Amino acid sequence: MPELDEIIHQPIRLRLMAALVAIKSGESAEFTLLRDMLGATDGNLGAHLRRLEVAGYIAIHKAFVDRKPHSYISATDLGRKVFRQQVAALEEILKGAGGMKGKK
Repeated sequence: MPELDEIIHQPIRLRLMAALVAIKSGESAEFTLLRDMLGATDGNLGAHLRRLEVAGYIAIHKAFVDRKPHSYISATDLGRKVFRQQVAALEEILKGAGGMKGKK
């Protein structure tokens, strides 16, 4: 059975990475957009972002807009690669599970 990346495998982080990988390389998503899309609290999303940042899967850029702090998040090349590997591993698991139908 293929190895799953435990950092990305957590449901919110998996959905977060899926959203970020869907954005063109070099572009980013604003923190509040991600928070609202995922239905997460600021603190919960912040903790998940920190975990992905420490792993090198995302980059966070902070800026002030109209004197208000904003955080912009993007997937790194490593994050994109690991996400593709995660998707491939999940697909392989699902293909294998299909061959187990009717077996006892």
